[in-house]
Amino acid sequence: MAATVDGDERVIAAAQQILKSLGTTKAETKDMILILSNFDNRLSTITDLIPGPTPLESAEQVLLRWDPPSHSVDPGPAPLPWDDSPDDASDYLAAVDDVIRLAGALSFTPSGEIDSVSDRAESLLQLAMARLEDEFRHLLIRNTVPLDAPRLHGSIRRASFASTEDDFDASLDEELHQDLEQETPRFTNRPRAPSASELCAVDLVRPDSIGDLREIADRMIRARYEKELCQAYSSVRRDALDESLSVLGIDRLSIEEVQKIEWSALDDKMKKWIQAVKIVVLVLLAGEKRLCEQIFDGSHPIKEICFTETAKGSLMQVLSFAEAISISRRSSEKLFRILDMYEALADLMPDLRCLFTEESGDFLYGETEVILSALGEAAMGTFTEFENAVHRETSSRSQGGEIHPLTRYVMNYVKLLVDYSNTLNHLLYEENPNPSMGHGDEELSYLKEVTPLGRRILVLITSLESNLEEKSKLYEDAAMQYIFLMNNILYIVQKVKDSELRELLGDLWVRKRRGQVRQYATSYLRASWSRVLSCLKDEGLAGGGSSSNVSKVALKERFKNFNQGFDEIYRNQTTWKIQDSQLREELRVSISDKVIPAYRSFLGRFGGHLESGRHAGKYIKYTADDLENLLSDLFEGSPGPLNHPKRKIST
Repeated sequence: MAATVDGDERVIAAAQQILKSLGTTKAETKDMILILSNFDNRLSTITDLIPGPTPLESAEQVLLRWDPPSHSVDPGPAPLPWDDSPDDASDYLAAVDDVIRLAGALSFTPSGEIDSVSDRAESLLQLAMARLEDEFRHLLIRNTVPLDAPRLHGSIRRASFASTEDDFDASLDEELHQDLEQETPRFTNRPRAPSASELCAVDLVRPDSIGDLREIADRMIRARYEKELCQAYSSVRRDALDESLSVLGIDRLSIEEVQKIEWSALDDKMKKWIQAVKIVVLVLLAGEKRLCEQIFDGSHPIKEICFTETAKGSLMQVLSFAEAISISRRSSEKLFRILDMYEALADLMPDLRCLFTEESGDFLYGETEVILSALGEAAMGTFTEFENAVHRETSSRSQGGEIHPLTRYVMNYVKLLVDYSNTLNHLLYEENPNPSMGHGDEELSYLKEVTPLGRRILVLITSLESNLEEKSKLYEDAAMQYIFLMNNILYIVQKVKDSELRELLGDLWVRKRRGQVRQYATSYLRASWSRVLSCLKDEGLAGGGSSSNVSKVALKERFKNFNQGFDEIYRNQTTWKIQDSQLREELRVSISDKVIPAYRSFLGRFGGHLESGRHAGKYIKYTADDLENLLSDLFEGSPGPLNHPKRKIST
């Protein structure tokens, strides 16, 4: 038995000596053992001469298990089981670490010594990086969290808007008259962009995938595949941001396309933009910045490059719409939307400065500043166009001397301007830091401070008053001219007095305009009632100052002329309209104070000369009480009753 064992050892020893002397490779050694074992089965147990795998070979085995050669029948499992089998993924990453380390070490070896090993390591590194790049893309795509727009919009106080078709540009004397039938520019509620506190931070990518993404990014950066890593990240995240913009209603439109959109549709897009721009900056871009910091934590340059390249397209898309608005045709209905866009973007400038802190982001921040400036210029240009439109507006007079639609529109428009006082004062100051004393500035000289907006509003209202003065001349009846001016100036005064405009223009301005209304009332009384009241004078009726020696013919003519004059005024002025009830009543009282005492005195002194004669009722149609009752019908805007309880009004 011992002899047999000893013989086996000698055979194996001889075979080992042969293999060592040949100096074969690992593969050749395996082949030789296979050949020798065919002659003697005992030689199949020789394994100690087969060298173990090198670190590169071990790494290669792991890498090729997931990326088999292209000629292999079995495509192998894909992708890596990050969730189901994290140990396999860890083995793969460990193999990548070995290849990176070996490739780096071999790069310092003198050329020609181990070129084949170096080439092999480089090939494996390329293979591993291609796989990791794909895995990085797939992980980003699979774990992207869709934007929950309803949740975000739910945190914003919804602002309601009515559409507007008001147009202060073409054919003002025709189209504007129709538009001004709507007395208020329909922007009573401003769109309010959400505040930072209202916008909660959202996860753009599922948090449990961040660790795997960071592991991949770390290895690609160490292998100097930063370019491929940035391209992979940016391409996936750009697509995700584009989809989010679409959800928010910010479509990819060219400047030419935006300028062709009808106002009602454009108005809707501007409202969406105002709400969406803050979500874009404070949620999407801020979230993207945070995501880059989490994934590329070990490399500040890569973090900034990836963020800038990802954010650039989305931000420029948002700014492109604002740019298109800034160069579009000026029209008054756009002003408040443009101001809202300006304020929304201006509020975000500090946040954008924090996001784009590096040189790579300076361009984007600079572009945003340019667009902000363009929106400000557009707002000022639109404001100026509105002022010019008010000055040149030539629509017809209003019916019955009522408040003109232009007055209603302009004053309600001006009231809304006050809501933007800070912004407009800033823009007006930038436009003209040292304005010279203009027309009407002396009216505000008593104020402690005249703001740029206050000065422009004064000029605008003065222009409106001049326009109204010209429109009053369209009435042939001088009395109606003053009714028209009273109605409109008082409306202006009330709008100023009952709003923040009062702080801009002051109480003295209000008192002056009220005095102006009283002057118009005095002028109205003179123009309307002087002829009628002249019929109630004594001159030409009694000789020697005695009422007993009166000419009945002259007396009949006086009563006849009074009746005709009063009837004409009644027929006309019951159809005139004074909207303000207080002014209407005050004017009736003023008329009564002049007409009733004079008529009662005249009737008392001379009525007896006719009452005893035939057809007395033909000349003495009214009592003083009749007249007072009839005067209460004036300025109601509809024909008064033609039948009096006692007498019929002559026609």
